Amino acid sequence: MNKGLSGSTLKIIAMVTMLIDHIGAAVFARMIISGNAELYDLYLVFRKIGRLAFPIFCFLLIEGFCHTRNVKKYALRLCMFAVISEIPFDLAFSAKVLEVQYQNVFFTLAIGLITIIMYQKVEEMQVLHPNLKLVLQILTGGVGAGVAELLRTDYGMLGVLVILFFYILRKNRFYQIFMGCILFIDNITALFAFIPIAFYNGKRGLNVKWIFYVFYPAHLLLLYAITYVIGLAGVPVV
Repeated sequence: MNKGLSGSTLKIIAMVTMLIDHIGAAVFARMIISGNAELYDLYLVFRKIGRLAFPIFCFLLIEGFCHTRNVKKYALRLCMFAVISEIPFDLAFSAKVLEVQYQNVFFTLAIGLITIIMYQKVEEMQVLHPNLKLVLQILTGGVGAGVAELLRTDYGMLGVLVILFFYILRKNRFYQIFMGCILFIDNITALFAFIPIAFYNGKRGLNVKWIFYVFYPAHLLLLYAITYVIGLAGVPVV
């Protein structure tokens, strides 16, 4: 048996912490707004635990990019589930069928993936002068971050920059973790995500790829259904 944590174990950790985060954001937040102020401390605990999820998803995105046999299908899959997940995301957090002011995290991951695809293409252009290549790489990262910010995706510019730096530093786990800690320095609990990342053993583990894709919109719909049952579905939290 391989020591350390497999990719599937990291993904399960990220899904569980994301679920905890969204219970706080979609259910407890509505209850607090409706007058249950005593839940505020529990809400904060759930949201802080949830901060572990995103750095792990970004790290696994780079692993997926480096090992996928078809990066175009990978990008298409992320874009497809970004669209599929938008209505469940909006229902869960804005109490609307469609809210264009804030987009789900799949959009961030998809933009980040497209950004590193373009970055890699520039990286592989041997005919370019090194200085011109560097300028194009910076522009690529800037455009990706700008698009995420313009579309107001979950984590926005920060999310794309995390993905980009994880890709640039992909050959050195210590540097990835160090840069991740810098980027998330204002969110202390997110730094704990780098503990399981440090123990990643480079193995895929169980094939839970499709479970994650389905889990994201499904759990958002479930949380919305819970708020509907308790009579709080019409209360927006974002």
